[in-house]
Amino acid sequence: MPLEALPLRQSPSAVVARGRIVVCDTAARAGGVAAGQKLSTALGLLPALRVFEREPAREAAALDELACWAGNFTPTVSLQPPDGLLLEIGGCLRLFGGVAVIVDKALAGCAEQGWTPSWAVAPTPLGAWWLALAGGGVLASDLPALDSLLAGLDCRVPPWPAEVAVRLESYGLRRLGEVMQQPAAGLRQRIGNTPIDELLRARGEVPDPQRLFIFPERFSSLLELPSRVEHAEGLAFAGQRLIVALGGWLQARQLLASACTLHLGHDDGTQSALVLRFGEPCRDEARFLRLLREHLGRLQLAAPVESLRLTADETLVSGGGSESLFAEATAGEGAAACVERLRARLGEAAVQVLAPVAEYRPECATRWQTPDFQRNSGFTAAAGRPADERPPAAPPRPLWLLPSPQPLGEHADGPHWHGPLQLLTRGERIESGWWDGGEFCAETPATGDIRREYFIARNLQGQQAWIFRDATGWFLHGLFA
Repeated sequence: MPLEALPLRQSPSAVVARGRIVVCDTAARAGGVAAGQKLSTALGLLPALRVFEREPAREAAALDELACWAGNFTPTVSLQPPDGLLLEIGGCLRLFGGVAVIVDKALAGCAEQGWTPSWAVAPTPLGAWWLALAGGGVLASDLPALDSLLAGLDCRVPPWPAEVAVRLESYGLRRLGEVMQQPAAGLRQRIGNTPIDELLRARGEVPDPQRLFIFPERFSSLLELPSRVEHAEGLAFAGQRLIVALGGWLQARQLLASACTLHLGHDDGTQSALVLRFGEPCRDEARFLRLLREHLGRLQLAAPVESLRLTADETLVSGGGSESLFAEATAGEGAAACVERLRARLGEAAVQVLAPVAEYRPECATRWQTPDFQRNSGFTAAAGRPADERPPAAPPRPLWLLPSPQPLGEHADGPHWHGPLQLLTRGERIESGWWDGGEFCAETPATGDIRREYFIARNLQGQQAWIFRDATGWFLHGLFA
């Protein structure tokens, strides 16, 4: 990362800090340059070496940008400065189809952005980190496999102080497996507590909580180009790197973007802006890139471009998706086929649906009927009283309506049901049914003319009930969930 985060570099090149080589590219390594060498030695071996001072601030910004991009895979991301990311993918395996798929997508995404990662997968974050430091490319599926892989690592792989590795080597301990076999109490006295504690966390013997990366409230990412771009079409590749970071940020924040702006920094010090406005809020990276390419194809640059900054200007919260209860059924399956089989096995009257009826009286407002899949997706109102003719929206109704109203005791402080009841609403007057003498709701005992005042009430246990008062007293008619 210290090398790849730098713009405007050419091979062979290297990054130095305090007069020593930190990292170099392939061409420099072929010339004999290696990490840890003195700068004078490296220049003696390869006079054409281009040297850059390390820029920690640029590396930190690049790591934050990568963390935003990692939101495409999981919202649980942790930074491992100065050049590492930890992605907790245990909860995302079924979504992507397994570890191998996630690894392949992550590596492909890094390659598209110009990064060269070393990776490892393990049940513990520190175990995965050490395996990645050792060269990576390994998958430890469980703790025993992780223990076996850690045992083969050199004691210099963990970023412990140099004197710890020297002291372990003086004891004849060159592999972590050899360290694991030693008494922990004696080692703590000789090399300190930190290495032993880290070894326990890496092996999963003690918890290892991580500080989560907080995705920023507003997305704004800057990218300095490796060379000046004079034609607008040439900005598409660099813009893709910013777009994938935007997509990960939107995914992690559960947002949709309706407009974003690509700010162009020209070599003459001026700035220009390219606004991308979408027909509907979305977070589809391919769609973003297609729109960007369309704009760049018609854009004439006033001056060569040296930097790009992408900002998300208009975002909104993504609404949750909803699917059918029975999902997408294959031919011959689905709700209709299931009901048919149940009715065939249990009888015609065993499978029924509750249909609404255009009636104010609670006892007469619904009716059981057989499902009809030929009309309104199978669940229709009772014959003669279609659902679209029911009364306008009424106040809240209880989920459970008693077969018949239950009389309530009345005291000086009002009605009682498992204690005194507190009225939560004003009275709702229901007066209906004067025209019939019982024939319309013959299946229920309470029919005919009613005159009631309904209330929602709560008792001391927190239960909410639907009660009413008429000329004869107080009654419980339903219970809320």
